[in-house]
Amino acid sequence: MPDFFNNDPIMLTTEIEEDENRQLSVNNLVKIYPNSKNRRALDSLTFSVPTKGIFVLIGRNGSGKTTLVRILSTELELTAGNATINGMDVMRDADSIRRKIAIVPQESRTVPWMTPLQTVYSYLLWRGFDYSYAKKRAFETLDRLGLGDSAKHLNRTLSGGNRRKVLVATVLASEAEIIFLDEPTTGLDPISRREFWDFLRAIGKERFTFLTTHYLEEAEELANEIGVLDRGKLVGLGTLDQLRSSVNYNYSLKIPLSPALPPSLKVGNGEIVQGKDGYRILTVEDEAFRISRDLSRLNYRFAINPVTLDDIFFYLVNRQVSR
Repeated sequence: MPDFFNNDPIMLTTEIEEDENRQLSVNNLVKIYPNSKNRRALDSLTFSVPTKGIFVLIGRNGSGKTTLVRILSTELELTAGNATINGMDVMRDADSIRRKIAIVPQESRTVPWMTPLQTVYSYLLWRGFDYSYAKKRAFETLDRLGLGDSAKHLNRTLSGGNRRKVLVATVLASEAEIIFLDEPTTGLDPISRREFWDFLRAIGKERFTFLTTHYLEEAEELANEIGVLDRGKLVGLGTLDQLRSSVNYNYSLKIPLSPALPPSLKVGNGEIVQGKDGYRILTVEDEAFRISRDLSRLNYRFAINPVTLDDIFFYLVNRQVSR
């Protein structure tokens, strides 16, 4: 049985009660791994988002994204604090939460000797769907993900990206109210990833989707709200426009790490942020063009663009590190 079969066998409905108070809330959540020198994977994490649309959590490797998903999906116990989903506590009400969620963990793998159809079909049967409806849902979902022609091929014959799609198909077919997807598009080629985005957008209109990703473009394309996690702390939360406003600058200049910035360079209305891949100067339009002229006269390589989520992420994460 695949390792993602971790929900109670119960038939779910797509009819979700309208309630303005439906929230995913995390309050002073701490997770310490005692076998890793008491490392705090999550450090007094506090935030709240409505359980509708698509919430995307972004962060570097080791930032705590997967740990948070495992706690919210009742797979991992927290160390301190609490978390609730639509009023249900992830520790006290774990059984109730499992009836309403479906998850594709980052480490999930398909069973090599099963077919995509068998994989999705058996998962739906396990959740309590009747035979005929489970088969219909399995075919429909696989077809919508572009796997209709491969539905009866063995999983081991599929590409890595298509095997990932099979896993996602299981939870999307389940009609769960809340879906957790931990880096679901890893391994997909750019064209397949964009096709998959279209399907996720449609799903996000029907049920709450909690998605983690390394692809900042993916967050820009899909998210109703975005959370930025770094070293177990939330350093940014809001819509893309709200995150842009939090930075207060509308232009970004990217400059390689070497050579160092010239001592004569003056940044009046803006901030210089240094990361592993270079410097970024975030500033307003007039200042950006003045700095670009100065850098050009000094024969420095640089790029200038309106602020993107990539710049916001770089700013929030590296500013956090420098404190």
